[in-house]
This record gives sequence, structure tokens and C-alpha cells, in this order.
Amino acid sequence: MAEPSIDGKLAEEFAVPSHVEEVKESMTEFAQYHTSEGRRVVVITSGGTKVPLESRTVRFLDNFSSGRRGASSAEYFIEAGYAVIFLHRHRSLYPYTRMFSTINMLDALQLKSEQGEVVVDQEVLPNITKVLKRYQEVKEHRLLLPIEFSALAEYLHLLKAAAQALSTIGSKAMFYLAAAVSDFYIPASEMPEHKIQSSNGPLQLSLNMVPKILSPLVKDWAPQAFVTSFKLETDASILLDKAKKALDTYRHQAVVANVLDSRRGYVVVVTRDTQVELLLTDEDVKKDIEIEEMIVSNLTSAHCRFIDQNKV
Repeated sequence: MAEPSIDGKLAEEFAVPSHVEEVKESMTEFAQYHTSEGRRVVVITSGGTKVPLESRTVRFLDNFSSGRRGASSAEYFIEAGYAVIFLHRHRSLYPYTRMFSTINMLDALQLKSEQGEVVVDQEVLPNITKVLKRYQEVKEHRLLLPIEFSALAEYLHLLKAAAQALSTIGSKAMFYLAAAVSDFYIPASEMPEHKIQSSNGPLQLSLNMVPKILSPLVKDWAPQAFVTSFKLETDASILLDKAKKALDTYRHQAVVANVLDSRRGYVVVVTRDTQVELLLTDEDVKKDIEIEEMIVSNLTSAHCRFIDQNKV
């Protein structure tokens, strides 16, 4: 019996979000509008993916991803002239507000009068005026389209919808796949409906492999787009080989390779022809430069070359 296609698996084993067609329409309109305005469009995936253990979910598998890389990269892509579709995990870090994620907002607010006027303590929220001004400019020019997901199934269907939506703008589309996507899941047909009872004793799980969505994205859904994936390892000795293998397997344009312990200060951008090391120096850190600014700068230049090479 033939192995079902990835499209078939998505339809059979991952529940389709009720709003996926509506979201797809909004992404298509967003991409076409900004392309007509002379902008390139990037889909950034960000945060981790939740894998439910029950249909009426009480327990789930998760990972450590906070969405920091995706949220900061979104800001740098906007500064580089892109419009951004931000496909992000519910409650993960968000562009612009990410800078204040560790602050209790109530500590930054003060009642100024009996009439209920509220003022902001800018010592508690440093740079809030500058950040707020930039965020309002981004909103005014519709440069950021946020799309939220929570569970793995929702992520997979929304990414497929994003790819199909951006296929209409060809090589001016970029995918920046920074989300930490689970490699394992329980098919809907094998998932218990109700909460797993601890009284049944120790729990043994059998997990299936998540279908590799990068393959249909590159080949079928958005074949003209510039696609960047991410490769995170804990063993530095296998990192570059794994990145090169991914490029050979999926035939996309770039892999951002990084090791868990050093990911915030060192990455290697791997393409079929090049390996570029990006490293934050002590001086960069003092200047509050982030590694994502260097990654985005490298990839936007590569995307420009890609567009030029693919002009008819």
C-alpha cells in the first residue's frame, strides 16, 4: 500500500483549524498589497509547538522555545523594508513588546489623578516612547500581520496556507522558519478522547514522526520562494553536516545552523555554495547589537541576489 502524501496526512491526522481559509485570504491580500507597493514579504514562524496527548487536551508535550529569535528578527526584517507575516505561538514573545517581557506592566503604571488618568514610569519601561512610536508606524503602514497558533496541527495547516498565499508573489516571498516544531506527535485516530488517568499506572507513549513539511513547501506550495530553515543541535560536531544534508534533501536556499549553548551569539548561515559565520563580539554586546540583526542582514542580501537570478 502506497504511503499517503503529506497533504493526505495533514488532512487525515491533523485537525484543520476552522479559520484557515479566512486566514489564507488575509495573507494573500497582505502579500499582494505589499508587493504592489514594492516590498518583499517574509513569513516568520516563531515559538514552539504544543503536541496534545488527549483530544480534550489536559496534557501535552512542549519544548523550551520562547519565540525570542522570531520576534526580534521580525523587527529587523521590517527595518530592512519587508512586510512581515508573523506566524507565532500563542503567548510567545512578540515584536516590540518582547523588550518588556520580563517587566510587570502594573509596576510601570501610575494613577495620576482621581479621574483615573494613567501615566507610564519610563524608568521602569526604558525606551518605551521610541518603541511605541515605531510600533505605531508599523501598524499604520500595515507592515506586520500577526497569525497565532497553539498546537502542532494548527501550525502545520497555517504554514501550508501561508505558502500557498505567498506563491502568488513568486521570488519576492521569503520563509524564515524559526519556530521549534515538534518531530513527534500522536495521530488523532490514536489519541484518547478524555484525560489520561494516572490510576491506570505508568504511562507509555508511542509517537509518530511529524511529516517533513519543508519538502512540499519548497517543491509544491511556494516553489519560487526563498526559504530559510533553522538547525539547532546540542552537539557542535554534527551541526554543519546536518545543515548541509538538509540543503541536499530539501533543495531550499539557506540553513541557519546554531548550537543550543551559543545560539544567542554565534550562528553559521549555510547555503549550497557558502558558509558564513556570524559572531557577536564583546563590543557588539556592549552596543546592544543582537545576532538576529546580523542574520537578517545576511539573508536579505541573499534574497536580493536570488530575486535578480530569477528574473525572467
